[in-house]
Amino acid sequence: MSRLGRLPIEIPAGVKAFVETGKVRVEGPKGKLSVQIPEGIEMVLENSKVITKRKSDSQDHKSKHGLVRALVSNMVLGVTSGYERKLEIVGVGFKAAVKGKILNMTLGFSHQVDFPIPEGINIKVDNNTMIVVSGADKALLGETCARIRSQRKPEPYQGKGIRYSDEKIRRKAGKAAAGGK
Repeated sequence: MSRLGRLPIEIPAGVKAFVETGKVRVEGPKGKLSVQIPEGIEMVLENSKVITKRKSDSQDHKSKHGLVRALVSNMVLGVTSGYERKLEIVGVGFKAAVKGKILNMTLGFSHQVDFPIPEGINIKVDNNTMIVVSGADKALLGETCARIRSQRKPEPYQGKGIRYSDEKIRRKAGKAAAGGK
């Protein structure tokens, strides 16, 4: 039995979980989330706990057992406290601002980059260079941060670009000046 898959998921007060055929829905103060359950995995709701079970010990069912449990656990945590990720913009003249449902970024191109903010994601900009992305869905949050970062990835020579706040950029030495004769 999967070590992670067999652990029950506690449903805290203020959160409602619904186990339907092939689907689990979770509702809480931060929003509503749902996930499809693959074939061979079943979820049972008992005494404010969600328990994950698998129908057989086949490799396919074993591999999905812990995955489904982790997805539902992330949903419960997301609707209670939410997730947050910070991005830094590094570079002279590089900045960002939120205008309605658009993240507007100046990243050294000849044009400004407009990034549409997806539903369920909140973006806040501090000091024009710190982007704080938050939301209840962990997967959507990670995908949104990766798409923002891909607009101008950090380069290794000067470190300019968009990076995660905890990311370390390996810097390279520049081209050495040629000696004259």
